[in-house]
Amino acid sequence: MTRLSVNLNKIALLRNSRNLGIPSVTRAAVIALDAGAHGITVHPRPDGRHIRVDDVYALADLLKTRAAAEFNIEGNPFHSLLGLVRAVRPQQCTLVPDDPGAFTSDHGWDVKRDRERLAPVIVELKSLGIRVSLFMDPLPEAMPAVRELGADRVELYTEPYARAFGTPEEGRVVSRYAEAARAAQRAGLGINAGHDLNQGNLPLFLAGVTPVLEVSIGHALIADALETGLAPAVRNYLAAIARGAATESTRR
Repeated sequence: MTRLSVNLNKIALLRNSRNLGIPSVTRAAVIALDAGAHGITVHPRPDGRHIRVDDVYALADLLKTRAAAEFNIEGNPFHSLLGLVRAVRPQQCTLVPDDPGAFTSDHGWDVKRDRERLAPVIVELKSLGIRVSLFMDPLPEAMPAVRELGADRVELYTEPYARAFGTPEEGRVVSRYAEAARAAQRAGLGINAGHDLNQGNLPLFLAGVTPVLEVSIGHALIADALETGLAPAVRNYLAAIARGAATESTRR
């Protein structure tokens, strides 16, 4: 079944609005993992607007006590990310081409343009035993080049799918992601997904785009947690993943 990695950026964003240390990012990680999440994702940015350097170290120490849990650090490798990754050595590093002041991640890599810059980064991360995932738009033709760079996975950027969900464009957009996933799989890449996935649109995506190994979800899950509590929200997302898997199996 697709694994769920909970992105804790929005917990840190709320914490940073006061100088009280609450809500606790590490406490949120414990609650999420105890509720069944398979891993924790953070996306530290140079301006420290949410996840900070000390959060990364604290989470790395916590996850050392959780052998089954995975730590995924994402961000732009050319904006002060690599020092942190070298220090804590997460299981996965997701490379994202966002600008330092970007509101949120909004596009994938142009592998042809960025190939020479990315290649040595990927070589170094792999030498440290870190799985490398590239944040990518759903472009089937780009997947062989991603594999040639040495990446292990792609994370399909799913905001366009989320915008199309429930509209007449839904089927066409799902097909585009499914085609990209097939191309990635043919190239020998694992498939992750993330950005604007929520309880409502997640089952359809997972039923139509297979096999997705991991989804990284933060904003919607934390928003739901404001209403239900964090542990129930995690369990609800695991149930949504299960519904997607069940739907996919009936289509075979």
